[in-house]
Amino acid sequence: MRHLIFLFIFLFSTSTVFSQERREKIKLDGEIVTVLITETDTILIADLDEMSVSSPRQFESKDDYRLYLKYRRYANKVYPYAKQSIRIFREVEEATQNMKPKKRKKHIKKLQKEYKEEFKGTLKNLSKTQGRVLITMIERELDTPFYDLLKGLRGGFVAGYWNQLGKLNGYRLKEGYIVGKEPILDAVLQDFDISHEL
Repeated sequence: MRHLIFLFIFLFSTSTVFSQERREKIKLDGEIVTVLITETDTILIADLDEMSVSSPRQFESKDDYRLYLKYRRYANKVYPYAKQSIRIFREVEEATQNMKPKKRKKHIKKLQKEYKEEFKGTLKNLSKTQGRVLITMIERELDTPFYDLLKGLRGGFVAGYWNQLGKLNGYRLKEGYIVGKEPILDAVLQDFDISHEL
């Protein structure tokens, strides 16, 4: 009986605490946030980014596991470049959709010069495998072979040149991203969201 009375008092006291709560918007470090204010506490309410939770991956061998870790490390390194590349591509696509071909080409060439200086050092220091992971991330997100992207932005000659250079390094830009061709790389890329909406 004593336990029942204690439980009743506890439930009654917690219900009165929760009934006295209110939500307010306040400015915190220059940002407007929602807070939950009770009689005893103030709680910051934050919206978190989406995240996926999956079970640990199973691999057939230790070599596959090592390859997975290697691709994961490389994907972490090139992720910011892939995300920024997608953003730039979407913005260029949006800005140039109503331009005449000559004006579009001139605009793209101007942007290329600007971005070339910004990314020149960092992208040149990537290994072949890191570059391939970067290209695969971009192809996967845009659902277009890198060759077609280059051809649309820079022309057929430039796309052909980079395709031949890619062949020398074991990567065919015309093929694009094929799901299932490299299951370990597919598993790594599932963990990265590089989408960009305008």
